[in-house]
Amino acid sequence: MTPEGIISAIIIGAIIGILGRLVVRGRQRISALLTVVVGIVAALVGTWLASLIGVQNTNGVDWIELLLQVGLAAVFVAAVSGRRRRGVL
Repeated sequence: MTPEGIISAIIIGAIIGILGRLVVRGRQRISALLTVVVGIVAALVGTWLASLIGVQNTNGVDWIELLLQVGLAAVFVAAVSGRRRRGVL
């Protein structure tokens, strides 16, 4: 992976992670770094799922892929936040 690819993955991961945190109600006690990691994972898994259902490449903005990524980020943020509240992480 090129340095530009790594930087873009971090930026996109941060955006997806932040959007995922906005979807989850209440306060999430996770760090900014963990938010970026969750966002990167959600972006990768969301892109993979979009390719499985055949909506990865569409004309214009890939809204379905974006919704998958943000939805997964919200689920992951809630899961990580819940685990941290119980003292597991």
